[in-house]
Amino acid sequence: MSITKYQVFLNTVELGSLTKTAEALNLTQSGVSHAIASLEAEFGFLLLIRDRAGIRLTSNGELLLRYVRDILQANERLKQEVAAINGLETGTVRIGSFASVSTQWLPPILQEFQRQHPSIELKLLEGDYDDIDRWIANGSVDFGFISAPSSKAFEIMPLNRDRMLCILPLGHPLGEKPFITFAEIKNEPFIMPAWGKDDDVRRLLQKNKIVPKVKFEVAEDRTIIAMVQSGLGISILPEMVLFRLADGLHTLELEKPHFRTIGIAAPSLTSISPAAKKVIACVRTWLETQAMLEY
Repeated sequence: MSITKYQVFLNTVELGSLTKTAEALNLTQSGVSHAIASLEAEFGFLLLIRDRAGIRLTSNGELLLRYVRDILQANERLKQEVAAINGLETGTVRIGSFASVSTQWLPPILQEFQRQHPSIELKLLEGDYDDIDRWIANGSVDFGFISAPSSKAFEIMPLNRDRMLCILPLGHPLGEKPFITFAEIKNEPFIMPAWGKDDDVRRLLQKNKIVPKVKFEVAEDRTIIAMVQSGLGISILPEMVLFRLADGLHTLELEKPHFRTIGIAAPSLTSISPAAKKVIACVRTWLETQAMLEY
C-alpha cells in the first residue's frame, strides 16, 4: 500500500478540496482523484462523498481516518529516527495552541527553533480548548498546549501558572477595592469567555459555587476586553491574556487567588517524534530563560 495514497486521503479530508490537496502535495487534480479512487478500490468501499456541498467522509471513511493518521505519524517518526541515526534533522511537527500562548510565547520560541533547526518544518493549528483536545486525541497534532487538567487521558507536562484576574471598566465602583469577592461578581453583568466546555473561568466559578449573570459569551480575548472597556459587563481573564491590553481597565485580584496551569499534552510524550521532542525542549528552555530574567 503506497503511503502517498494515505497522505492524499488525509489532506483531502483536512483541506476539503481535491484542488487544494493537489496544490499542497504538488500533484495534478486527476492524480489526487486517481489516488482516492485506487484506495477505495483496494478497500472495497467509498471513503469520501463528493457533491455540490463539497467533500465529506463516509461512515467507513470516518472509521478509518484515525488509523490513516496513525500510519502517517508512524511513518514520520520512522523517517525522523532514521535521519537522526544518520546525523541529520528532518520532519514536520504540528502544534495545537490557543490564542494567548500563540501570541505571548510562540513567536520568539518558533523563531529560535527555526534558527537552531532550519530543516524541521513547523505547522501551527490554533483553536479553543475543545479543539486542541480533539486534535491531540485524533492525531491532527503531535502535541498541544492545554490548560490543565484536561478532560482527556493525555500525558501532560506542566509548564507555567498564570494568575486569573477580574477586569472592570474604568470608573466602576468596585475598581478601587484591593480585591473582588465572588458575591460581588455574582451581582454584576458578566462577559463569559467561550474557550470550551470546561475552560478556566467556568471551572473557577463552579469551584466557588457562583452562577454569574452572563450577558454575553465571547471567544475572542480582545473582544471581551473591548466589551468590558465599553461598560457592558465585567469578566475574568488570565494575566497572560491581559499583557499589553489592559489600558482602560481596572484589574482586580480575586478574593481567593486562582491560577490556570498551562502545559503540553500528548497521548504519550515519550513516544512522540524526535522533532517534536526538540520543539518541547526549546519551549522549556525559553520559559526557563524568561523566568531567570524576571527573577
